Amino acid sequence: MGMSLEESLRLTVAALMQATGDSQRGIAEVLGLTQTQVSRRQSGTASWQLDDVDALAAHYGVRPLELLDGPTRACDALPAARLRTSKEKEKEKEKKGAVR
Repeated sequence: MGMSLEESLRLTVAALMQATGDSQRGIAEVLGLTQTQVSRRQSGTASWQLDDVDALAAHYGVRPLELLDGPTRACDALPAARLRTSKEKEKEKEKKGAVR
């Protein structure tokens, strides 16, 4: 059968966060949740709600059905302005290296 819609949505949200540089804390602010609530949704211990899908779609500038269609489709639908640049990715790697 394939993965469940819930699992696909978790993977999609993770992929969008990676592509845009969003954090769970930032997503929580968008959804009016706590970072812990987003973490629980992402780990599968709590379920994403339909209202969350609508808010995430609006935040990322994609249609709700693109979120539900999986990570590849959702990331392909992201507006270019939402994507992290190569420089931003490098800065993040440098920060992580300096923390260690």
